[in-house]
Amino acid sequence: MDSLTHHWLKRLTESRKPAYLVIPDLIEEDLACGRLRPRDRLPGLRDLAGALQLNYTTIARAYAEARKRGLLDARAGSGTFVRGRTQTLPLAGGSSVEMSMNMPPEPPEFAARLRESSANLFAQSDPYRLLRYQDFGGMPDDRAAGRAWLKARLPDCEDDTVLVCPGIHSALVALVSQLARPGETICLDTLAYPGIKAIASQLGVGLQPLPRDDEGPLPHAFEALCKTEKPGAFYCNPTLQNPSTLTLSTQRREALADVALRYSVPIIEDDAYGWLPRSTPVALASLAPELTWYVTGFSKCFGAGLRIAYLRAPTARQTQRIAGALRATTVMPSPFTVMLATQWVNDGTAHEMLDAIRKEANVRQAIASQELADWQYDAHPDGFHLWLPVPAQCGWSAPELALQLRSQGVAAVAGAAFSTDGNPLNSIRLCLGGPQDKDDCRDVLRRVAEMLADPHHLHTPVM
Repeated sequence: MDSLTHHWLKRLTESRKPAYLVIPDLIEEDLACGRLRPRDRLPGLRDLAGALQLNYTTIARAYAEARKRGLLDARAGSGTFVRGRTQTLPLAGGSSVEMSMNMPPEPPEFAARLRESSANLFAQSDPYRLLRYQDFGGMPDDRAAGRAWLKARLPDCEDDTVLVCPGIHSALVALVSQLARPGETICLDTLAYPGIKAIASQLGVGLQPLPRDDEGPLPHAFEALCKTEKPGAFYCNPTLQNPSTLTLSTQRREALADVALRYSVPIIEDDAYGWLPRSTPVALASLAPELTWYVTGFSKCFGAGLRIAYLRAPTARQTQRIAGALRATTVMPSPFTVMLATQWVNDGTAHEMLDAIRKEANVRQAIASQELADWQYDAHPDGFHLWLPVPAQCGWSAPELALQLRSQGVAAVAGAAFSTDGNPLNSIRLCLGGPQDKDDCRDVLRRVAEMLADPHHLHTPVM
């Protein structure tokens, strides 16, 4: 640190600003040029005061100002360390926040295959078709591709019950608008995709949470609700649930489907993550086909920008009914992304890329198991997010931890975002797909582990 303090001493003598303000500026400049690096230990207050020929109080004020700017961490008994100005790590999708949006990792070969497929489409297609209105719900070949994709999960799927939609979220908007009027309710787990909460709020539909155990929503609670207040639908995210990563067992699916059948309650089966595991239990749509609206898509399998979903309705007549609602709210999906999805299904690219993404997820989950070895969390080796309960001994609430992680360039989502019963779990969700590569993934998970291991951060001011 001798060369550093010599540099600082020179700059202090040249500046007209108060020394307690110059020192934080110097820390920031030295971070930018690499003279200082995050986690470097700085001299103690008295040592630095002597080296810079300043009094103790001035150095204390300078360090306090640097902490306010998010540049330093002071750890009792350990010293003062460089944190670095609050930063955000760029997501592959262009977001300024890391690990908060649930998106799949991007294997190295993905970009090349996407470029190749896009070039072939443009070379072989009528370009004007991309600018014209399309048949709603997909052209015949697009719907056939959707049916072929769904066959893996729904062997009895028929062409006239499948629609191509601009993303799962748009399909959910249409379904909620059709199955529940304003003032009516939809029942669901006490943990749920935040999007369904936003949709229900926008449409004036109530959400009735069902008590859960370690296996998911309780069938007897579902039945009790059906006896007293028949809900408009039962919403379920049964495979690698967002956020808990829980996959409902066959036995629990059968019990929930049995209640729905006995009380004629429609089921919305949001199977956004259903293609990620190598094997999954039977779909609710196979257990209660006459009641279940099944929706899955490519945004959670391949990339958030590929907003193509396949919706399977219970009957051909109900397919036309929901088509009207979708047409009113979304008009049609993007012709180019529909054509890309159809090509990928037909030529096998979709399955090849899904396997590559699954393998990348396996690697990142293995990294998580190493970096978070001291902490309990829920995850699936084929999935790309994890659900981390915040241990009581850490001294954090989930919102506090999420705020502090954000100051370290790691954005996590606190449990309140997923709670439907007003009693959020003290947990955070982390998406492993956000980091650009494996090294970035390891780095951000290490930051999470360090934050959990050092409750002293709770007392560090955050900008």
